[in-house]
Amino acid sequence: MTAAPPGLSHVHSGKVRDLFRTDDGRLVMVASDRISAFDYVLASTIPDKGRILTAMTVWWFGQLAEVVDNHLLALDDPLLPDEWRGRAMICTPLEMVPVEAVARGYLTGSGLLDYQATGEVCGVPLPQGLVDGDQLPEPIFTPATKAALGEHDENVSYEAVAVAVGAETAAELRDLTLQIYRRAAELARGRGILLADTKFEFGRDPAGELILGDEVLTPDSSRFWPADDWRPGRPQPSFDKQYVRNWLLSAESGWDRASGAEPPPLPDRVITATRDRYVEAYERLTGLPFADWPG
Repeated sequence: MTAAPPGLSHVHSGKVRDLFRTDDGRLVMVASDRISAFDYVLASTIPDKGRILTAMTVWWFGQLAEVVDNHLLALDDPLLPDEWRGRAMICTPLEMVPVEAVARGYLTGSGLLDYQATGEVCGVPLPQGLVDGDQLPEPIFTPATKAALGEHDENVSYEAVAVAVGAETAAELRDLTLQIYRRAAELARGRGILLADTKFEFGRDPAGELILGDEVLTPDSSRFWPADDWRPGRPQPSFDKQYVRNWLLSAESGWDRASGAEPPPLPDRVITATRDRYVEAYERLTGLPFADWPG
């Protein structure tokens, strides 16, 4: 955990982010270089990862401004130490909705496992015969419970969300999630990237409006595939942390996911390749050199 500097109090630390509160009630989110996989925070870190996530989130907030508001107030403040430059966001405090709002445009990951078992994803029936990487007939809203640190998010039905947060909020979550996904997927496709799936976190601001919080459309929260390498029926090359998951599941890592043991440290080449993928995702999507980002 990053220590709290003078004028800030520590609120919470998650898998990647540390959250602080200013004396006047604003929140400061600091994205670390930690990386998680299979509900473990790995011993290895990815250099510049927190800065990349912040840069992408800020860029996406700008692209989505006509669709949904967000919690970002500022990126700089005299309270923040120099080492946080480029990785900290000063934000409006929100009353968070306890739901992972997931949108899927392609079948993969936990959605594929659900489909193979039931022919559905979160209660949404899908056509027969789909394979890993297939594009869905239309994007679907597939929510998940928001798990505590070290626990696993669980896919749930839309009906379960409506019971948990109310029918009106559930409908808002679904509609906003799909609107954002469609806008983001269209933009990414124009830059040669397929947005396979992504998850959002929403909260209500002091005025009661449902807005975006946390990060958005980063390689930590989304699956980005190079469009020219898309081949359904196999795992897809990606610009996200699937590369780390794949190494951990490989014979080379020597790790048995079912053992309950902590995953091993990542080799230097995996760390370097992961950073390169994150940087490439940022630069291909935004058209901006990462070297120009503050920090």
